[in-house]
Amino acid sequence: MKRTGYADLPLHYGNVPRWLSERMTKLGSLIIESLVHIYGKKEVLRRLSDPLWFQSLGCVMGMDWHSSGITTSVMGALKKGLAPMSKELGIYICGGKGKYSRQTPQELIAIAEKTGLNGDQLVRASRLSAKIDNTAIQDGFQLYLHNFVLTDEGDWTVIQQGMNPLTKTARRYHWLSSEVNAFDEEPHSGVVGENLGLILNLTHRDARKTKDSILKLSQEKPDKTILEITHLVMPERHNVKPVDIDLKRLGAVLATAYEKPISDFCSFLLIPGVGPRTLQSLVLVSEVIFGTPSRFSDPARYSFAHGGKDRHPFPVPLKTYDDAISVMKEAIQKARLGNFDKIDCLKRLYGISQRIEKQLQPEAHFEKVIEKEMKESKIYGGKSVFD
Repeated sequence: MKRTGYADLPLHYGNVPRWLSERMTKLGSLIIESLVHIYGKKEVLRRLSDPLWFQSLGCVMGMDWHSSGITTSVMGALKKGLAPMSKELGIYICGGKGKYSRQTPQELIAIAEKTGLNGDQLVRASRLSAKIDNTAIQDGFQLYLHNFVLTDEGDWTVIQQGMNPLTKTARRYHWLSSEVNAFDEEPHSGVVGENLGLILNLTHRDARKTKDSILKLSQEKPDKTILEITHLVMPERHNVKPVDIDLKRLGAVLATAYEKPISDFCSFLLIPGVGPRTLQSLVLVSEVIFGTPSRFSDPARYSFAHGGKDRHPFPVPLKTYDDAISVMKEAIQKARLGNFDKIDCLKRLYGISQRIEKQLQPEAHFEKVIEKEMKESKIYGGKSVFD
């Protein structure tokens, strides 16, 4: 078991509008279900424990590309969307924000009774991961969200977030059970956050003597900071800038969607209404499913699938979003029956984009892309929280 990473995000308040949360629930659950069918349950946990992949998932689902709200909205959407199929998929999501986080132990015990897992061990893992991030590591962030995701085989990942009111930032912590050897010694696979200087970190390996002394005297403090493995820091500004995005990767997405005949891809792309703009979204969705870890170094790029509720980089194109959900839904329905043709089409779509990127190395003109999306926003049912 290991904490896989940190993520520091500007602290945003407010709620996700229903028109977006309902779509996030549908698309998010379809993406997770497709990962289970293609790679298996353990891969879902590994992806969720990767701060950059998690941020990319939130962006492709249309949430603000950089805010603290990605964590709560994504986990809330996944918990709601996967609940009806948890037994079938063998994946369960417990906890949540505020009072829901405190219900995690009861939820874990109930799942253990259904699956035959050791509920006491799961509850202990949940409580220790929270205690370590809230107490053993005193970095100025107090936890307010705790999600425990587990499989019916006993593997789990923890995604939790703390708040620092003084700096108006949130810090997200990621854990993965398969990489943690000991809870009290460098257990994290990643934490996303800004380095604010020296912190009290009793999980650092250099703190062994300190921990021994604490057990005897309850006085000692460690004197070194944590060695962060994955560190994602998102800017306070709302607008997306070219520096946030790999423009060659975005250029390949646009070239795939607009410069190739739709018939070149595969039959499912000929569904009525699935045009170049929907292909743009599907290329980015397919990358979230099939992409390797190195592909998620610029999470903001995935906001070019379905925009953001705050109009950054552009309003959420509801018609396009619904078309993407429809295509994904049909692919998953067929996969449930053992027909992976449409899932394979998504994989080929991602492969085409990769080849274009390598062979042509097209580079997107950032300002023109934004201008085009804003100009055509009404055509695709563009909507934001300001409408």
